[in-house]
Amino acid sequence: MIKTIKDLIGSNTPAQAEDTKKIVLIDPADLQGPPEPDMRIVGLFSDVHEEKVAEVIHAMLYLDETNKLSKPEKQMPIKFYVSTYGGSADDMFALYDIMRQIKETSEIHTIGLGKVMSAGVLLLASGTKGKRQIGKNCRVMIHSVIAGNAGSLHNLENELAEVKKMQEVYLDSLEKVTNLTKKQLKSFMRRKTNVYLTAEEAIKHGIADKILE
Repeated sequence: MIKTIKDLIGSNTPAQAEDTKKIVLIDPADLQGPPEPDMRIVGLFSDVHEEKVAEVIHAMLYLDETNKLSKPEKQMPIKFYVSTYGGSADDMFALYDIMRQIKETSEIHTIGLGKVMSAGVLLLASGTKGKRQIGKNCRVMIHSVIAGNAGSLHNLENELAEVKKMQEVYLDSLEKVTNLTKKQLKSFMRRKTNVYLTAEEAIKHGIADKILE
């Protein structure tokens, strides 16, 4: 049934009545055609930056709440597709922390496609263990934290200390969600270059669990 706002709440003036005729409420039960697919898919196909990460976080929180309000047999995993060259470490950690929280109530199935680099590696690896897939031709890349700054010597020294701290947190987080030890990760960092892994190598190191079928 389709009703105008006028039908529901009435109107006081002809002007109001004219305006409210433009607004309708639709009862979904009256719509014809097949039902909407029950989607639980989120994607990050861009650099890791504040605006995009905010969208992903909002979507994941909504899907998690949907699961919480559903009966156990109706709950579904969140599928998170990742294809990124990397980006902001701060925004990476924001999403990483939300994923850790959500995994307590909803499974997150991560799927790496095309390229999973830098910040994207932690996000792919942070899915529910056993449910992390990677495309056969996906390239994975790990490197040290990149930063740039300008200013006084004291500020530069302060920023350098903070970058070193951030890298330690990044390595600690990777160690928790992969098979890589802190020693292995630091050996990657000492190469002072980008470290590329094939999909098979990513699985060997526990960044993913299986090749996408």
